[in-house]
Amino acid sequence: MVRRIRKAAVLGSGVMGGGIAALLASAGIKTLLLDIVPFDLTDEEKNDPKARNRIVQAGFDGIVKSKPSLFMNAKDEKALVQVGNFEDDWDKLAECDWIVEVVVENLKIKQEVLAKVEKVRKADAIVSTNTSGIPLEAMSKELSSEFRQNFMGTHFFNPVRYMKLLELIPGAETKPEVLDFMKDFGERILGKGIVWAKDTPNFIGNRIGVQGMVQAMQLMVEDGMSIPEVDALFGPVLGRPKTAMFKTADLVGLDTLGHVASNTYELVVDDEARETFKVPEFVSQMIEKKMLGNKTKGGFYKKDMTPEWKLIPKVLNPQTMEYEEFERPTFPCLDAAKSAKGLAEKIKAVAYADDKGGKFVWKVLSNGLIYAANRIPEISDTIVEIDNSMKWGYNFTFGPFETWDALGVKESVAKMEAEGMTVPENVKKMLAAGVESFYKFENGIDYYFDFATGEYKAIELSPTIISLKGLKGAGKKVMGNNSVSLVDLEDGVFCVEFHTKMNAINAELVDGMGEALAYVDDNGIGVVIGNQSPGFPGAFSAGGDLAYMLGLAKAGKYADIDAFLARAQGGMMNALYSSFPVVAAPFGMTLGGGCETCLAADKIVAHSELFMGLVEVGVGLIPGGGGCMNTWKKFALSTPPCVKVNDLLPYFMHVFQNIAMAKFSNSAAQARTMGFLGPKDRIVMNRDYLIGEAKKEVLRMVDAGYAPPQKKPIPVLGKSAQGLADQQLFDMLAAGYISEHDALIAKKVAYIIGGGDVRDNSTVDEDYILKLERDAFVSLFKEEKTIARVEHMLATGKPLRN
Repeated sequence: MVRRIRKAAVLGSGVMGGGIAALLASAGIKTLLLDIVPFDLTDEEKNDPKARNRIVQAGFDGIVKSKPSLFMNAKDEKALVQVGNFEDDWDKLAECDWIVEVVVENLKIKQEVLAKVEKVRKADAIVSTNTSGIPLEAMSKELSSEFRQNFMGTHFFNPVRYMKLLELIPGAETKPEVLDFMKDFGERILGKGIVWAKDTPNFIGNRIGVQGMVQAMQLMVEDGMSIPEVDALFGPVLGRPKTAMFKTADLVGLDTLGHVASNTYELVVDDEARETFKVPEFVSQMIEKKMLGNKTKGGFYKKDMTPEWKLIPKVLNPQTMEYEEFERPTFPCLDAAKSAKGLAEKIKAVAYADDKGGKFVWKVLSNGLIYAANRIPEISDTIVEIDNSMKWGYNFTFGPFETWDALGVKESVAKMEAEGMTVPENVKKMLAAGVESFYKFENGIDYYFDFATGEYKAIELSPTIISLKGLKGAGKKVMGNNSVSLVDLEDGVFCVEFHTKMNAINAELVDGMGEALAYVDDNGIGVVIGNQSPGFPGAFSAGGDLAYMLGLAKAGKYADIDAFLARAQGGMMNALYSSFPVVAAPFGMTLGGGCETCLAADKIVAHSELFMGLVEVGVGLIPGGGGCMNTWKKFALSTPPCVKVNDLLPYFMHVFQNIAMAKFSNSAAQARTMGFLGPKDRIVMNRDYLIGEAKKEVLRMVDAGYAPPQKKPIPVLGKSAQGLADQQLFDMLAAGYISEHDALIAKKVAYIIGGGDVRDNSTVDEDYILKLERDAFVSLFKEEKTIARVEHMLATGKPLRN
């Protein structure tokens, strides 16, 4: 039997259930979203389908309106979700291949719901629960063996679209083929990172994550630290999110945090660190007073509005339970970390520091590391599952055992023992055997230390996942410089990999890419342009190297800027018209020059989380690497020959607005509606698969007998189109929506894609439009306001309007 998820059902339309339904719809799966009938219906409403679906409809409306969006393209995907209720639509579950229960965390209610599911589900349907604290065994013990063989846990993390972690929990009787199918489905179709968890309280991510968070709160009170001090220490300097601990708690909700902590405390009676799940008294008071975080507009942090409409950030003082004006703290250890190279060195600089901040970090980290090691094999058989849970569920750069390696296992254990801490026996045995790191990388393969066997084991990857790090470690890097490398993907396919800061496109990268393409022309059959930048959403390329061009502009070297752009444009066009297929594999931030790189490829294989656009106008510039030309050409040459040039006006306005308003997509699906992706471009849900899937596309194109595209004259609308753009800009100026400088830039965009000073409804060649791009780009860098905008962006990371 071939299993497929043709239709799924989600039981419960709250934040988590709604998020799961949106993810399924984004993956193209028809989804039935059900919830209870309201208890308070009037006699008249009891026969009104709209009233009976009031709860589920409110949940669905919340998904559609959510910001950031839980759908990848709500306009199209919401039609795949059908809403209903537990009474009128229950029999529709018989049509579903997967039914996921997401009702309230109450054992009796879950048992009742699952018993009802058993009566209608088809024989091969998979049923799962998204519980985080109730044992699967307790939920299913009264159900048939056949049901239990198809029953398991599928624990998503919130927000479902954006959090990579999916914990899969086998039941005692779950069939292996069901588990294998759900692993593949979750990883390949839903794009999740799969972690195998055991049926223990709160599984892996929340067991480790909540323990670490609550214990840090306890130690904060004990050591007299403030909330801002803890967040300053446990943020990016340690490879944690900018929201650190307390802002993360505000995002999650203090009620949720408190529930998970108390639930765990009740269930882990034999846990040696059980007391670390008791939230401090001040947190309990906050929960009682409904100071729950972002959902109540006030938790550990809040913002007050002054009479002058100015937002003032404030933070809670746990001792007084009053909000105080937020002041950013500093510590000598944080200053020392600024000069440290790489995350591992930054962690050491902070954790081994002798100031108040360093001592606090050491105390929290060391206790957390010990706790994680003591949970093997209770909650997980390997350190990999724990590390991945924290990276994918909490957005940590390093998991606990990777952090331990960064500190130095031998050195840190000696410090722990000197301070009287009880180091886990499995770690002591590892050191006694002469093994001093939990991970190692040899011959292109990542290994982890397995406590059970006392030896290193290779970290298993799906055969469809290509690791550039692994290939380079195995000697597959063919050539490169500090900004770009050419990596042999085998079978004649090579990868051009960017590795500048944020993968920004600089002169060295442009030159190196040209050399790489020349090498492939002599030695290969095709190219993938991609990289594996860490983090979420990561950066395929955040654009051009503004600092480099700003330096040239300030020195008055405008000819050098023009020459750089000419090389960049030439490189893009060489890729497009090369004798072999070029496939771009973008993800995350694909902006400015990154977007231009993709527009010049034969095909795009994009990750679903794609923030793609030509955003140069935001810093006072226009796309100068072929972006204007290739975006317009994508529309102008995609129409049938019978379409006249003057019929392209709607396309002109679409392209003009995309560029002049610096629009960018919030997903790959949205990038397709904007025209950055074409109908033949692919969207991949799991970023880990991206390079491998792009390679497949190269091989398919070669197998089909690839022939490079031929240059064609480009239809343009001429001066009349520019006049229409001018009218729109006039209206926007009059309404105060844009500044005079914005209008100047936008007019240049219209001039370029309209074809300059040519007559209406003309055709021009590519080089002509590329020259218009360069001229406009250089002229804007002569404007003081553009210089100010670029400087502001480089200093703050935010655009400046002037």
